[in-house]
Amino acid sequence: MVRYKSRYLLCELCVSDQSSLQLLDERAVFTAVKGAVSWAHGDYGAALCSVSFAVKYLNAHTGVVFLRCRKSHYRLLWSALPFITSVESRGQRVPCFFNCLHVGGTIRTCQKFLIRYNTQQLLRMLRHCHSEAERLEVRKAVLSCSVKSLGKEEEEEDEDGCGDEEEWGES
Repeated sequence: MVRYKSRYLLCELCVSDQSSLQLLDERAVFTAVKGAVSWAHGDYGAALCSVSFAVKYLNAHTGVVFLRCRKSHYRLLWSALPFITSVESRGQRVPCFFNCLHVGGTIRTCQKFLIRYNTQQLLRMLRHCHSEAERLEVRKAVLSCSVKSLGKEEEEEDEDGCGDEEEWGES
C-alpha cells in the first residue's frame, strides 16, 4: 500500500467587511480555488489538483482556511491563490483575497504556527491600545491562547514540513 504525502496550506481569507465572512462555506472556497487553479494552469493544473485537493477547515469568524493537496502539486495550488479576487456563495459575491501564512506537512504543524501567529498579532495589538481596559482585554486574549506545553515541542520540531523528499512508492 502506498502512502501519499500531503501539504497543508494555512491561509487567511481577507475581506473588507468581516460580516461577509459568515456567508462563506467550504464548498464556495473549494470552487473558487479550483477555478483559480484551472484558470492559471489550465486543464493540466485542474486535473493534478483535483486528485486530492480538499478544504479541510474554514473558520467563518476569523477567515482561517486549511487547504490540503498532494505534496508534489502544492506549488500549483499556491501559485493560483493570488488570482482569487472573490468567492461566490449563496448567490452573493464576496470580494476577498487569500493570504498564505504557512505551508506544512501536517495539520498539527499548521495549528502550532497559527497559535504563534495569533499570539504575535495580539502582542502587536497591545502596543496600539489607548486605554487600560483595552490593554486588559488584549492581555487576557494573549494569555488564553498561550500553551505551556507547546514551548518544548516547538524547540524539538524540525522543519520537515516543506522538504523535497520523495514520496513512498515512487521509483
